[in-house]
Amino acid sequence: MSIFTRIIQGKIPSYKVAENDDFYAFLDVNPNAKGHTLVVPKKEENKIFDLDEQSYLRLMQFSYKVAKAIEKAVPCERIGMTVIGLEVPHVHVHLIPLHSMADATFSKKEKLNDSEFKEIAKEIVKNFEG
Repeated sequence: MSIFTRIIQGKIPSYKVAENDDFYAFLDVNPNAKGHTLVVPKKEENKIFDLDEQSYLRLMQFSYKVAKAIEKAVPCERIGMTVIGLEVPHVHVHLIPLHSMADATFSKKEKLNDSEFKEIAKEIVKNFEG
C-alpha cells in the first residue's frame, strides 16, 4: 500500500483540496512553490501509462479542474504540470504554480507552516468547480 493510498484512506493527514469518487487532490507537503498540489487516482496504479485510457483521460480532466482552482487561489505566472512517478509507486500528477523555471525543477523547495497550508487549501477548495 503506497503512502498516497494511506492518505486517501485518512490514515495519514493531508491538506485535501478536491475529491471525487475516483481521484483525490492534496497539497504537497514538500512543495516546489506555494500551492503545489498532487492529484492521484484512488485506485493504486504504479505507472501513468498503465492506466486504462478512460482512467487516464478522467485523471487529466480532474487535474484540469484542480489546476483552474489553484490558478484562481494562488498568484502565479501559470500552472505547470508534470508526471514523473519515481518517488512513490502510485500515479501522481504534480500541479505547480510557476513564477520561474526554478519552480519546476524540484531542486527549490518552499517551507510553509500548518496555518499557511490550511489557508492555501481553503482558497483552492473555495475555487474548485468539480
